[in-house]
Amino acid sequence: MTRSALWRSRLLGSVAIVAALTTTGAFSQDAPEGHGSGPAGAYEPSMTTLGELNLEIPGRKPGDPVITPSEYDKANTIYFERCAGCHGVLRKGATGKALTTDITREVGFDYLHDFINYGSPAGMPNWGTSGELTAEDVDLMARYLLLEPASPPEFGMPEMKESWKVLVAPEDRPSEKMNDIDIDNLFSVTLRDSGQVALIDGSSYEIKSIIDTGYAVHISRISASGRYLYVIGRDALVNMVDLFMDPPATVAQIKIGTEARSIETSKFEGFEDKYAIGGSYWPPQYVIMDGDTLEPLKIKSTRGMIYDEQTYHPEPRVASIVASHYRPEFIVNIKETGKILLINYEDIENLNVTEIEAERFLHDGGFDSSKRYFLVAANARGKVAVVDTKEGELTALLETGGQTPHPGRGANLNHPTYGPVWVTSHLGDESVAVIGTDPEGHPDEAWTVVQTLYGLGGGSLFVKSHPNSENLYVDAPLNPDAEVSGSIAVFKVPEMTAEEPEYTVLPIVEWAGITDGQPRVVQGEFNKEGTEIWFSVWNAADLTSAIVVVDDKTLEMKHVIKDERLITPTGKFNVYNTRADVY
Repeated sequence: MTRSALWRSRLLGSVAIVAALTTTGAFSQDAPEGHGSGPAGAYEPSMTTLGELNLEIPGRKPGDPVITPSEYDKANTIYFERCAGCHGVLRKGATGKALTTDITREVGFDYLHDFINYGSPAGMPNWGTSGELTAEDVDLMARYLLLEPASPPEFGMPEMKESWKVLVAPEDRPSEKMNDIDIDNLFSVTLRDSGQVALIDGSSYEIKSIIDTGYAVHISRISASGRYLYVIGRDALVNMVDLFMDPPATVAQIKIGTEARSIETSKFEGFEDKYAIGGSYWPPQYVIMDGDTLEPLKIKSTRGMIYDEQTYHPEPRVASIVASHYRPEFIVNIKETGKILLINYEDIENLNVTEIEAERFLHDGGFDSSKRYFLVAANARGKVAVVDTKEGELTALLETGGQTPHPGRGANLNHPTYGPVWVTSHLGDESVAVIGTDPEGHPDEAWTVVQTLYGLGGGSLFVKSHPNSENLYVDAPLNPDAEVSGSIAVFKVPEMTAEEPEYTVLPIVEWAGITDGQPRVVQGEFNKEGTEIWFSVWNAADLTSAIVVVDDKTLEMKHVIKDERLITPTGKFNVYNTRADVY
């Protein structure tokens, strides 16, 4: 049996197990001994979650499950931290299924309980059996989902201005770099559950600074000059970090809502570092800010009509945002309405916005190797939309052939047969779609799936490569099988001429030497030179996590970064690669 076939047989076995458990009403497993104590307890994340807002329980009806106000606050917090990103604040669904009461009450408590506990190979994490939620938490969340969703308050200019802080004014910042850090090879690493980022030197692997941020920083973005690091937490807290300071530190801060995911800065010539833009999940809106101070300048709601149904949606969340290299524009992707907005920032008082109808639910994406075309997943429909950022129009809308594409920024390769291609993996299955991106050199294959690879299993979040690498790395952190979620599949690009290319399995968790919990390996990121790739070993907050560095040429472990301050490391962003859109 080939390695690919072996892993697919294991996947089918885990599907059968999950199916059996959800139909027989099996009880949850106990959490690991000592769960709830550990180094993460020393940290107080800076966040405003749904639970902290002390929302009232929506109109109770006869037959509703019993839940106390304190339990409701706790459930709101858990939902914010673990669930809202995929299922939506109002539970109308996107990357994850809708969890409105017409659905949850039909399937019932036992089904919800087991699905939360055991997860599924299609991308639902096994929150209970992994130890990330206790048995009591799983029981609480199953009851919570039988109630109507909470509706958090709006967040406008007065609230933003109240939260806005300039800690170091621009005129008081260093006029030159004050530290000895090689900023271009610095990694910004999300420490999800401690509400921090770690700045780690790409050569020495030394943690240069730990910076308090919002909860679960989703992305790090770099200003066009390379001086400023912008991070945004899931609680919509934006931190602007001056990398010239010794040590680097936050110089400005603002909250743009209750929940958010995206931040970007202006890159077009003449507008470098002038503006930043943040997009929020709740309220559904985006805000343009001053690039030096984060002063909020313009807020625009994204509520409106779904592009195809022409029906109103109350929660069209801002997913990914990128800055065009060809025009003074931000490319803003609106999940639920399926619209891509090209926002011209030449005159923000009289904002000029081009609206492109694409597909639902727009999620994440990245540029092709020329940086002209932006490819974004419409994961509910299994498609990828392609935008020509030079001409400002939709170029293509193609099916990926898999369930729920989830590319991150994607991966650009030089395929031995099809030339420049862009790659996405899928949450819902093990397929990896290779898409042609060379309309001049390979016009017949442009914007089509030219090849399908098969990775470890469902639950993949990120693919990664580099112009100096001949490898494609594919993770599967949300797969409930511990062996799958703890490994990485590596495809050799020169061998992609085969009908079904084989892959090499990297046992990242084994290399990290972590035996407690169910560590998940997530989001490879290359160093500036493209000679090594870093993987997060993401464990429970009270257990040991790590970062494993792999030599790209030999595919051997090069270094393991372990430190008690590395609490649930997830996303990693190399300064140079992020600033230059190299992936």
